[in-house]
Amino acid sequence: MQIDPDLQRAFGQGEIVLQGQFLLGSNYTFLVEVRHAGRLFLGVYKPIRGEQPLWDFEENTLALRETAAYLVSEVLGFDLVPYTVLRQEGPLGPGALQQYIEYDPEHHYFNFTEEERQLLKPVVLFDLLTNNADRKGSHIFFDADHKLWAIDHGLCFHVEDKLRTVIWDFAGQEIPDDLLSLLARTRACRGPLEPYLRPEEIAALERRAEELLAQRRFPFPPRHRRAVPYPLI
Repeated sequence: MQIDPDLQRAFGQGEIVLQGQFLLGSNYTFLVEVRHAGRLFLGVYKPIRGEQPLWDFEENTLALRETAAYLVSEVLGFDLVPYTVLRQEGPLGPGALQQYIEYDPEHHYFNFTEEERQLLKPVVLFDLLTNNADRKGSHIFFDADHKLWAIDHGLCFHVEDKLRTVIWDFAGQEIPDDLLSLLARTRACRGPLEPYLRPEEIAALERRAEELLAQRRFPFPPRHRRAVPYPLI
């Protein structure tokens, strides 16, 4: 995806000004203005200090995982995750800073048309690859140009199987060749991901890519554990 160079410079160097707080969700998340060189950009700021501890994910790593998910999306060509960086200086300290995408929050997975649902295979494959433990229905949406986006990737990249998602529409179906071809470059993610994930998490990502390339089918939901997130939306 072609990123506006001004947005890149702003997100790397600009002043982050709090505008409001998103109240849904357990972690602190803020709408911000990013100001740089006379331009304003809207962003979503998730400070590390606002992350609630979890029993199965290492503390103070969710912002790193958000950034890692963007890098995987970009390096492999999924083009699903809005531009995301890890900012060391923010109003509440270090955190993930993601481009804000305008969309209708009332239009989500649970009221997508059948045609829209058929466009979700890249999201499903991306979640399988990144081991997304929290793909809720509101975490995928279309913008005004009907481009598909996926957000909220703080609970990804665990070394154990953690996939929880509302999108099981394609279980048992063959994964299209054009999507499988994206996985061939997974090892190219290793360098970009090293500042954000542990070596064993990167190795697990590469292993999942190899398994998907070998199986060539979307899996069925696991029966030995919960396969959907809570809440669903």
